[in-house]
Amino acid sequence: MAQVRAHRVLPGFGLSMGYTVAYLSLVVLIPLSAVFIRSASLSPDALWAAVTSPRVMASYRLSFGASLLAAAINTVFGFLLAWSLVRYRFPAKRIVDALVDLPFALPTAVAGIALTALYARNGWLGQYLENLGSKLAAALVYLYPGGAWLGPYLEPLSIKVAFTPLGVLVALVFIGLPFVVRTVQPVLDDLDTELEETAASLGARRWQTMRRVVLPTLIPALLTGFALAFARAVGEYGSVIFIAGNLPMVSEITPLIIITKLEQYDYVGATAVAAVMLVVSFVLLFTINGLQSWTDRRVAKVG
Repeated sequence: MAQVRAHRVLPGFGLSMGYTVAYLSLVVLIPLSAVFIRSASLSPDALWAAVTSPRVMASYRLSFGASLLAAAINTVFGFLLAWSLVRYRFPAKRIVDALVDLPFALPTAVAGIALTALYARNGWLGQYLENLGSKLAAALVYLYPGGAWLGPYLEPLSIKVAFTPLGVLVALVFIGLPFVVRTVQPVLDDLDTELEETAASLGARRWQTMRRVVLPTLIPALLTGFALAFARAVGEYGSVIFIAGNLPMVSEITPLIIITKLEQYDYVGATAVAAVMLVVSFVLLFTINGLQSWTDRRVAKVG
């Protein structure tokens, strides 16, 4: 008896996959392949020299190191913020929830200018951070005159944010926080509080409940938020160039190296550096996604 093929209202797998591959090729694959094709015009020695010069290597360390650290910071504090927004009621909660999306809507150049004005030497916070040691010494003498001998040890303390690698980290944390919050928040909304109440009724302490009940469910979402925040931070340019100071070998990020080479009409050198960033970012994201898949399987197996 001949099998009757079921007719579907929506297009089938073949047509859907065809559109998917065509669209993905036009938007992603072809532009990215052009980067590698243009870089291949260099000889192996010239390519190696272009992507491993001391100035470029310093920018790699700053861009990838600051991006990983910023993503890690956002994972921790983004989780705490999402937890507060979901589990607690407090005044101005809707305002705080709306402010989380501000880095999404704010132009990156505006964010960079605002952060620079805030953390510069004469900024609202920068002036106190750079004079932190003298402020602490004065406060110590005021509160406890007998501790004046500690003044010479406290006065050298200062925190300079603007025009340093620390400023790059601050900018990347600012633009990456919403990715973690908005990734974790829906999972927390769907997480049944009865599981926590059951664990508490069985004698589990708060930390045990968090570690054995809540976190295993949230780990895939946290890894996704980490990956999104990292990917956003690696390619960030607008908000960083204002607060970084762009000092070669100190606070110069890799996207700025690429822009500088383009302005100097060194298109092949720019594409070579971009290809390295693309490969490293892909490897890191592939590793994070693999870890996320492994975590999903493990959680499903335990469940």
